[in-house]
Amino acid sequence: MRHFLALAAAVLLSISPTSAQSAAERAADALISADISADDGASYFSQSWLTDTMERRTAESIRDVPRVFYQYYVVPTNETNNSALSRNMMYRDFNSVGGKDVVKPLLWILNRQDIDTVMPGDTIVIPSEFSLDFRAYSPFPRFYPGARGMDKVVILDKNIQAWGAYARGELMRWGIISTGAQSSRTPSGRFNINWKQEYRVSTLSPADDPWEMYWVMNIHESRGIHLHQYALPTSGPASHGCIRMLEPDAMWLFGWSDTWTVQDQRDPISSIGGRITRQGTTVLVIGKDISEPPEPFVFRHDYPVIRMVNLPPDPNQVPAGTPQQQQFDRQRSS
Repeated sequence: MRHFLALAAAVLLSISPTSAQSAAERAADALISADISADDGASYFSQSWLTDTMERRTAESIRDVPRVFYQYYVVPTNETNNSALSRNMMYRDFNSVGGKDVVKPLLWILNRQDIDTVMPGDTIVIPSEFSLDFRAYSPFPRFYPGARGMDKVVILDKNIQAWGAYARGELMRWGIISTGAQSSRTPSGRFNINWKQEYRVSTLSPADDPWEMYWVMNIHESRGIHLHQYALPTSGPASHGCIRMLEPDAMWLFGWSDTWTVQDQRDPISSIGGRITRQGTTVLVIGKDISEPPEPFVFRHDYPVIRMVNLPPDPNQVPAGTPQQQQFDRQRSS
């Protein structure tokens, strides 16, 4: 698997171009390299298996997507307590809604676990309908009133381990993510998409083993934190500070999001020596940090309820995540 906004103000960053560019390169590569070199033997979501489900669209606007509800399902038992047999019995129960190929990917995402590991008698969450527009199953509100005046905004919720993209306050897409592990938390706050690279090889790679990353979108220049495609473990936060995304999501966001505009830019990575005249797409990192797998549902006695993301009323009131945001905030309030 491949290891991988507008305010007309001027922000002048006063570090020498040569040293800053090399520092930006090192920051961009350090976390990438840490992620790629780590191998903890975790179980990962199958990106190819999930693609069709994640890309399913039945309406242009979220207004036309039906609502979905959830219920409990108990995996069948059998006399020999054979787990494979029980899973086959489970998939047969869903033949009328498309069978294993339709059911398994969605259940995998909703339950945040590999459905091929469930055991006889286990309880999982299933939706009232399986073939809806993927946005129907989103933990993000369909509309974000506070963002109606913004062309685009991306929300990353660390508690639910999910992301959502809004255009003029309407949900366009959502997906699951993996943020920083306990030893290297992803910082919270308000950021922007700075630069993007479709393909990047870490400068810290071993000579005979290039560390590759795809669909890289930087949000913190000095710390080298970015969103990118990478394997997502089912165990919850696992990165070294960056935000891992499944490839269909990373590819879509890469094409949809906007980067900063830098006057007199001397390097495709760094803004040092140039002036940022417009920020890129706003990115809000919210929610509490967790160390265990996320809990996407509230388990009531009779039925489960999806745990919705609590969006900040005003995106611009989320604390600035970097000096860049602080500088533009001062310009905005002056």
